[in-house]
Amino acid sequence: MNIALWIVAIVLAVVYLAAGLMKVAVPYKKLTENPNMSWARDFSPNSVRAIGVAELLGAIGVILPQATGIAEVLTPLAATGLAIVQVGAMIFHIRRKELQVLPVNIVLLLLAIFVAVGRFANWG
Repeated sequence: MNIALWIVAIVLAVVYLAAGLMKVAVPYKKLTENPNMSWARDFSPNSVRAIGVAELLGAIGVILPQATGIAEVLTPLAATGLAIVQVGAMIFHIRRKELQVLPVNIVLLLLAIFVAVGRFANWG
């Protein structure tokens, strides 16, 4: 089970590092010109950056505490935070009738829940 948790955590970290870096590093105007990021027009540049920062922190949080053995409870908390990000994304995309992205949101949500539950169960 520990190996599966590590594999899923690494997948989550890679996905969220890429997504977070894009939201933080790419200029807002260029980001909103991307057809896959049209949703960003509904948010201020600072809000998009804040989402990116949350994703970056979640990516770091699902790996670093568990890997270092320092404050390991932060790993399932970070995974829970990423699950919350996905629930928010799903609600937002449903409201915009962007149902084609929901499968990705659901997979990421389930992966985050798997890590959160698995690490909480082994914590302490």
